[in-house]
Amino acid sequence: MQINTKNLVSISEANQNFSKVARLVDENGAAIILKNNVPRYVLIEFSQFEEEELIGDETVQSIAKSILLRHKEAFMELAK
Repeated sequence: MQINTKNLVSISEANQNFSKVARLVDENGAAIILKNNVPRYVLIEFSQFEEEELIGDETVQSIAKSILLRHKEAFMELAK
């Protein structure tokens, strides 16, 4: 993820003016909230989160399937 400096918001500003942070997300897709000048939180639209979550689940399932196929004989022996 590339960070646009226009999307950076301090945590105190986010606390005081959340509607401004929400507008940033609407305009740019994400906002990075800084705590002690270090990126700490990412605020994204919920629909974008759902897409990322689905991709993550598919990735985990494909990795698990790959591991099971690679070590099928060992798992079959353990099942006995």
